[in-house]
Amino acid sequence: MTDTTGLTGSNGPVDTDVPEHTALGADPIDPVDRVLARAESRSGVRVFGAAQALQDADTVSYGDTDGDQWDREERAALRRVPGLSTELEDVTEVEYRQLRLENVVLVGVYPQGSHEDAENSLRELAALAETAGAVVLDGVLQRRPHPDPATYIGRGKAAELRDLVAAVGADTVIADTELAPSQRRALEDVVKVKVIDRTTVILDIFSQHAKSREGKAQVELAQLEYLLPRLRGWGDSMSRQAGGQVGAGGAGMGSRGPGETKIELDRRRIRTKMAQLRRQLRDFAPAREAKRAERRRHTIPAVAIAGYTNAGKSSLLNRLTRAGVLVENALFATLDTSVRRSETSDGRIYTLTDTVGFVRNLPHQLVEAFRSTLEEVGDADVIVHVVDGSHPDPAAQLATVRDVIGDVGARDLPEIVVFNKADLLDDDTRLVLRGLAPNAQFVSSRTGEGIDELRETIERTLPLPAVEIRAVVPYDRGDLVSAVHEHGIILSQEHGADGTVLHAHVPAILGGRLAPYAV
Repeated sequence: MTDTTGLTGSNGPVDTDVPEHTALGADPIDPVDRVLARAESRSGVRVFGAAQALQDADTVSYGDTDGDQWDREERAALRRVPGLSTELEDVTEVEYRQLRLENVVLVGVYPQGSHEDAENSLRELAALAETAGAVVLDGVLQRRPHPDPATYIGRGKAAELRDLVAAVGADTVIADTELAPSQRRALEDVVKVKVIDRTTVILDIFSQHAKSREGKAQVELAQLEYLLPRLRGWGDSMSRQAGGQVGAGGAGMGSRGPGETKIELDRRRIRTKMAQLRRQLRDFAPAREAKRAERRRHTIPAVAIAGYTNAGKSSLLNRLTRAGVLVENALFATLDTSVRRSETSDGRIYTLTDTVGFVRNLPHQLVEAFRSTLEEVGDADVIVHVVDGSHPDPAAQLATVRDVIGDVGARDLPEIVVFNKADLLDDDTRLVLRGLAPNAQFVSSRTGEGIDELRETIERTLPLPAVEIRAVVPYDRGDLVSAVHEHGIILSQEHGADGTVLHAHVPAILGGRLAPYAV
């Protein structure tokens, strides 16, 4: 026994029919007016509503700590135009049609007792779709023990979904899980529009937001891994590339065999391209490792900022270091790793690294492709785990991020849990969040609340240099004293007749340089 729960906005369905012709004897309607009238009418169709994973516009602001944000302005410079159909009724529409805005309907399946989790997941899928550039018109959930192996939601519910898609004028259906190729094809045959899954949407967002050469290569590799088992062929594309004298009746004299089908040829080309991308990513590794080795040689501690997507990691990095990293109210706004230098109150230098965000059901192709980026988390000395305190399910955020942290071997590293967006929290919510992480910090990247306390916590958590030394440094070796101030922790310092008397914790390399002056 199954049931379907609809999640719709407050607006009811709107009649989107626009008369194509006027009454007999009236002046004909200008084609441009007709196109714009239909666009205006379609803009009133019932919409799913603002996704919970995205903040309301009035709660989002960008301060002086975020820099000029030119990347965000460039990304927003080209937007899809809603309401203009891709089905041309008149050649005059060609000049006025712009980039197509996909209108989507979401669909999910959940077992008994997990309705709230399913709604949160579907609303997160809505946020993903919005970030990818779509308009979410409606969303439905079906309760059943397991997804249907044929059509994901069953034949009867697929027919109901087809009627819903036709009613709201959608052109895409997004499933809240990764669909098998056969499920996607069968569901498309019923609903008569394009069907994609959660993984496809995430990959599309990554392909839009990747900027660096390494990021683009990682995304392309993940896309090809996802595409390989889902290749489809129609008609001639399934025929074989035969060699020799091959007639219609079969292989003729001198034939080199039946050859390979077009789809097999495509698969071989994809595997070849994947091998090239893997080699390319391996070529990036030495430069990245050289930078890490340089930091290790100077024993500079590393702090990795990890967390759920849109939790405010880049905003927090900007607030702590004035880094000017891209900040946007979108999921996976920044993919490329950003490393910034910072300094403790006693003069020690450490690095802060902004890493790629996580999301529930993150495709394993992306986890593998971005493993090089996630290595920054594994090589860190401290992890600042940022959680969106205003999210409806912060416990799921904590669990999701900790699972990925464990996958990269960083589960035993010191972790500082930070509940961001504290300016949106009331006292009762803070009490609930405190139960999830008793030692957590509450901060607001927007207002600056709790930032100083977070800095102090990071300083206390940074590892102490390995060597404790007492030395009398001659006055002509001021460079050593400066190095101790920069890379060590000075417990005491006095100026004597023979030089500067130091008692400090210093890195092993610096300890070796100070050894001749030890007392």
